[in-house]
Amino acid sequence: MKAVKAALIELAYILVGALAIFILFQFTLQNSIVDGSSMAPNMNDADRLLVSKVAYTFGEPERGDIIVFPSPYNDGREFIKRIIGMPGETVEVIDGYIYINDQLLDEPYIVNRDSKTLALITVPAGEYYVRGDNRPVSLDSSQGWTIKRDDIHGKAWIVFWPLGSFGGAPNHTFEDVGAGALLLPLLLWPGRDKA
Repeated sequence: MKAVKAALIELAYILVGALAIFILFQFTLQNSIVDGSSMAPNMNDADRLLVSKVAYTFGEPERGDIIVFPSPYNDGREFIKRIIGMPGETVEVIDGYIYINDQLLDEPYIVNRDSKTLALITVPAGEYYVRGDNRPVSLDSSQGWTIKRDDIHGKAWIVFWPLGSFGGAPNHTFEDVGAGALLLPLLLWPGRDKA
């Protein structure tokens, strides 16, 4: 009888611990699936990633961060793009090259640049100008919209599947990932598609 009681107590501890971990993940992480090639080659179609929902709790978004936010087209999708322009900055695109406050932006992550020329805009206060890394196919701020700070759901953190893509999201170094490598069991967690 003592063995059964001890086993039940141990099972209760395991269940409480599992529930606590599940709740922690629900409030801090979001599982996402990249849908499409707008972030290629840095993030590819069907890459599964974890998004930190608390990344901006104690800090603000920065240029180069890859963020998840609701589609500005109100179609129920979520987008994943890179922050290019910060609140109050001017952004101008000339032959595919981006100028922030009249200074050419260094973009080492761009492999496939388009040749668009877009008129100078000023990013509204509290909003961000975002672009996909694969410029010719990306629906992004080149379409005339920006993202409000409050609409950002989180910051890309870890690409965990497929294993060939495993590592820190391209706005982090792998060293920044830390304990994230221990989260591989989340492979089976249902995801939400990102354009």
